[in-house]
Amino acid sequence: MLTNEQEQEIVQRILSGDKEQFAVIVREYQSTVANLCYKLVGNKLDVEEVTQQVFIALYTALPRFRYASRLSTFIYRITVNVVSKMLKHDQRHVSYDLAMEKRDDDMQLSREEQLIKEEQSRKLHEAIGQLKHEQRTALVLYTFKDFSYNDIAEVMQVSLSKVESLIFRAKKNLQKMMTS
Repeated sequence: MLTNEQEQEIVQRILSGDKEQFAVIVREYQSTVANLCYKLVGNKLDVEEVTQQVFIALYTALPRFRYASRLSTFIYRITVNVVSKMLKHDQRHVSYDLAMEKRDDDMQLSREEQLIKEEQSRKLHEAIGQLKHEQRTALVLYTFKDFSYNDIAEVMQVSLSKVESLIFRAKKNLQKMMTS
């Protein structure tokens, strides 16, 4: 992981015309951005497209980066914005590709236990996909990315109380969907 100083130096080099330094940022954050896109979009095919769009948007937005936060926070903000625009434009419903969720520990379960776990996972991912976009974004950043409420507020550009409310409502909505 790059230090804050390294990130600033790379951004300065890019802004000074050394466009090859952008590849360093892409290599450093590509898997993180793709993972966040998957959690927000839920479809492996869309992830590649959205990830490319995020880095294109990042490249054009770099002159607006003010070093008030980490570059990663700026990248997450751009990712959330790109995904939000894509979902609004396409008006698509989020659906998760469960094949992406297979894990090594699944191999130790019996076939019946695997089927039960897959069904629970499918139901959970379906429920997450049905959440309102802001709720899903806040919940994903909190649950899967271990962001603090303050970091989520910064990424989503909303107040801390709004983040608290979004996560609370997302959890309540998931609980309703999972028990019905």
